[in-house]
Amino acid sequence: MSFEEFQNAARLYVIGALELNEMEAFEKAREQFGKKAEDCVAECYALHEAFALSLRPAKSSAPIKERLMSMVRERKQG
Repeated sequence: MSFEEFQNAARLYVIGALELNEMEAFEKAREQFGKKAEDCVAECYALHEAFALSLRPAKSSAPIKERLMSMVRERKQG
């Protein structure tokens, strides 16, 4: 695996989208590229977290909220 391929795989690794066979190849390349690979993975994690924090939470709709509250009330009674 080239380092460019590793960088692409690192993005998928961070979001948990690698298949088992891809994961094995990724881990071997991670060992092969050493610190350079670890820096790449750390950067991908940082970008992933920054992206997640930048998203606005979706407004909950009244029907969804009511259904949830109904489930909570049922559990309290049961």
